Amino acid sequence: MTPNGIVALGAVLGGLGVAVGAFGAHGLQARVTPEMLNVFEIGVRYQMYHALALVLLGLFAGRGPSPVPIEIPAGVGPAAWAFLAGVVLFSGSLYVLVLTGTKWLGAVTPLGGVAFIVGWVLFARAALLR
Repeated sequence: MTPNGIVALGAVLGGLGVAVGAFGAHGLQARVTPEMLNVFEIGVRYQMYHALALVLLGLFAGRGPSPVPIEIPAGVGPAAWAFLAGVVLFSGSLYVLVLTGTKWLGAVTPLGGVAFIVGWVLFARAALLR
């Protein structure tokens, strides 16, 4: 994944986060309990945090004096994939849980949390090795 691809992925996830958040705020308020709406909002919040983290990661990876493509620092690509996996597993499982009531998906959510943590560790490693 290129630095620009990482930034674009973050931007897409951010835009989707706004759309999903608006759906939750306006479309779910009368359909789900306040507790489930809170669960949905947590998914949106973490999606937005990690969309911004991807933008930051891509900007970090692409920094340098030359506009020509540069080699991505070690750990940046895996960090981006870990953040994406976290959004899908953490936020995605919360969205599906709220929309369908499928309770077993709650067991998937912590895997997404672990992916987020792995992404942050890899991001820190890449910064230290740069």
